[in-house]
Amino acid sequence: MNGSLQSIWRYPVKGFTPEALAEVTLTAGAYFPFDRLYAVEDGPSGFDPAAPAHVSKQKFTVLAKIAAIARIRTSFDEDTQVLAAEAKGHPPFRGALAGEPGRAAFAAWLAAVLGDEARGPLKVLPSAPAHRFTDDVEGFVSIVNLASIRALEAEAGRRVDPRRFRGNLYVEGWPAWIENSLPGRRLWIGEAELAVGKPIVRCAATHVDPQSGERDLDVVGCLHQGFGHTLCGVYAQVRRGGRLRPGDRARIEAAPGGA
Repeated sequence: MNGSLQSIWRYPVKGFTPEALAEVTLTAGAYFPFDRLYAVEDGPSGFDPAAPAHVSKQKFTVLAKIAAIARIRTSFDEDTQVLAAEAKGHPPFRGALAGEPGRAAFAAWLAAVLGDEARGPLKVLPSAPAHRFTDDVEGFVSIVNLASIRALEAEAGRRVDPRRFRGNLYVEGWPAWIENSLPGRRLWIGEAELAVGKPIVRCAATHVDPQSGERDLDVVGCLHQGFGHTLCGVYAQVRRGGRLRPGDRARIEAAPGGA
């Protein structure tokens, strides 16, 4: 079954602005490039950079806890590791997150922007070479089916911005909810081959409009009421690397016994 890759996104700092990409090159066994490289600890998280392990997203400044993060606009330069950030009513920030001074400066800027909405103290954490601050240990690459978003729109009776789901790869042309049957099967997108892991269970982060920063739609409730589940998207691992561009074919391995 064929579809096509509609768009590509990364999230250099967990919880903050998505960045659209014209292309990406995936590497076998690796995370999505420059994705969730950094996270902002909201009070001590227990993360140990010497022995990195998965930490619950509730330990960080994320949309599930702090909707106002959506109103902060960030951009990241992968070559210099410089993050630029803007928030209404505050001076802009610019600093290199590769070094502790830049990370400390961003934490201080963010604390001033968020005020009492953050529990604090805030601290910017860098990931380790074989670690990223994903929501799930299987979160190497996240894939969202746009037909499923349209089915959700019909249930909600309004437009639903796909960016609420913070996927890496958005696919067009697949039937709605087919992704829920894909764990254990393979996908070929562009030059890459991926193995589908688990479906993505959605949370209150999706209730936040990515433009306004308002909690304006109970996405989890709509999913449960309309479809009997709270899933949207799947995680996948890269089995064979290669370049991906919007418009590339997105082919699903046939189901066992299928055509």
